[in-house]
Parts: sequence; structure tokens; C-alpha cells
Amino acid sequence: MKIGIIGAGGYAGVNLLALLLRHPEAEVTWLMSEEAHKGKKIAELYPHMNGECGLSCLTLNEVDDVMGKTDLVFFALPHGIALNYVPKFLKAGKKVVDLGADYRFHDEKVFFKWYKLEHPDKAALAEAVFGLPELNKEKIKKARLVGNPGCYPTASILGMSPLVKHGLIDNNSIMLDAKSGISGAGRGVSLKVHFCERNDGVVAYAVNSHRHMGEIEYHLSLLAGTNFPVTFVPHLMPMDRGILVTGYAKIRNPKTEIRKLVDLYKEFYKDAPFVRILDSGEPCTKDVSGTNYCNIGLSINEATSTVIVMSVIDNLIKGAAGQAVQNMNLMYGYPEKTGLDRIALFP
Repeated sequence: MKIGIIGAGGYAGVNLLALLLRHPEAEVTWLMSEEAHKGKKIAELYPHMNGECGLSCLTLNEVDDVMGKTDLVFFALPHGIALNYVPKFLKAGKKVVDLGADYRFHDEKVFFKWYKLEHPDKAALAEAVFGLPELNKEKIKKARLVGNPGCYPTASILGMSPLVKHGLIDNNSIMLDAKSGISGAGRGVSLKVHFCERNDGVVAYAVNSHRHMGEIEYHLSLLAGTNFPVTFVPHLMPMDRGILVTGYAKIRNPKTEIRKLVDLYKEFYKDAPFVRILDSGEPCTKDVSGTNYCNIGLSINEATSTVIVMSVIDNLIKGAAGQAVQNMNLMYGYPEKTGLDRIALFP
């Protein structure tokens, strides 16, 4: 299967490339990045690619020249760019996985609310499948366009879905405390990610306004069949990668036993090879570093009738590149774990 990657110069793009270079069914035929990277070999941008990949970076101006050389294209771009190019690839009979936000919502009004853009591709928007395999596996298998979830939504939705689906919590009670490594902000240089600004400190940001809050609300509400608003507060942590989302919600039945809740989660995710429900203890981001796994731990505060759900993922793998490959595997009928069966690097 021939693959093109648009946005290979970013962290998600280069992690995607690394996974595909080891995938037994994939051949990466071309890479694209920003104008400043034109003609540069990917190993010039990322020295760890020396001896692994000799491809040079093209730019979006060359899309028409290489479109015929692929079966599937991955877009790993900021929002608002892919939607101008995806229709070309679909018209040419190609499949697309978009790691950005342009095809995560079926409702263009919701997309506009959070991204302040009119969506020009409403037909494809309606057709696109939200690429969270644990919820939409059968739809993904039939899809030609998948909108890969964001990193925070992946951890948040996986953590809360069993509670929402089974109506175990009060609709207005979800509070999500999310913490991410700095790579989640991308490779661009800014004061926000300057070493002296982030080292030895933790900072909340985009409180009540982070775009991923809209994505979480939208898909949990679809799952529940009713409105499920959330309180979502993200934080930047002084680490390279990883996400921990701790979710809190009021449980309807205060007599719920933790053992039965763990069993319910295991049953919900019994066909999800990358979700691991812990029998006890708290999950740690290091336990999933470099992998496509999501580890989930559970607890109940009986005094306040609060269920506490802790989800950890690697933001660049299960939160981006690994999940994109997982979706590709489903779209082409490969075993779900193909090219992704890794053990976390530890310590």
C-alpha cells in the first residue's frame, strides 16, 4: 500500500513516518512539509531518521504531481488547511486520514463555533467517520475519510464513555483535569514552550475555551443521545510526551461497587486491543510512552458519590500518529495491531 504524508515536518508527522517505516504492508512514497522545508531530506529536519528514510520534502504546490502515487494520504496539519485539499484526493479515488480537526465534526455549525471557519466541504464533512476505533470500528472499516481524534479527546472520551453510554453519571457533572507533555503544542518555537518558561512548573491554559472541549462534548453527547456538557481544564507539564486526564463525575447510584465498575469497563472494551483497564492502582504516562495503548484506572469516593477515572496515553501515538495507523489498518482490513504492537520504553 502506497502512502503519502502531508505535514511530515511536525511531531505527529514524523512519528507517523516512523511507524509506517516499520509497517509490513505500507510503503511511504512521498512526504510534504512547509515551504521552508522544500527539498530538504527528512533526516535534515530529524537526525534520528538518518539511515531510516531518504525522502525529501515536497510542498503542497506539488500535490497534483504526486496524487497518483498513493493509495492513502495522511494529513498532519493545523486546522483549516486539509479541508482545501481533501476533496481532490477523494475525487481521485484515494482514502484519507486527517490528523487535524477539519473532519472531526459532522455538524458544520459546531465546527464553526470552535474553529471560527466556514467549512467548504460539507459533503465530505457529513461522510467522514470520527476515528476513535473503540467506538466506531465498524464505520471506520467502510470509510474512505477518517477524522482522527485530538489527543485530549482520545484520553477523555475513552475514560468517560462507559459511564456515559450506560447512564451511570449525572449529565452536568463531568469535570476533566488534563495534563499534557510539551510536544502537544507542536514543534513551533514560542514563549509558551520556551524551556525557561515551562521547566519546573505546571500551567493551566485555555480554561473553558480549549477547542478540544468542544470535541469531547460533541462526541460524548452523540454517544449518550443527549447533551453532555463538560468542564475541561488542560495543563502543560514539563515533560516531552504523555497525557493524563483525570475525570470526575457524580455517580447516580452511590452504592456502586468499584469491582463491578472495573468489570463494566472491561466488558465495554473487550474488543479494544489498545485499551487496558487496571484492576487496581493509578496509571502513569510512562507506562504507555511510545505506544498506542490507553491505560485506565478507576476509583469511587463514597463520601461524595464521585467516580474518578484516570486515563493515560502517549499524545503523539494513541493521541495522533498511532491512532491514525490503527485507523488505516481497519480501513484496509489488516489486523488492528499491525505495526503498533510495542512495549513502552521504561524507565
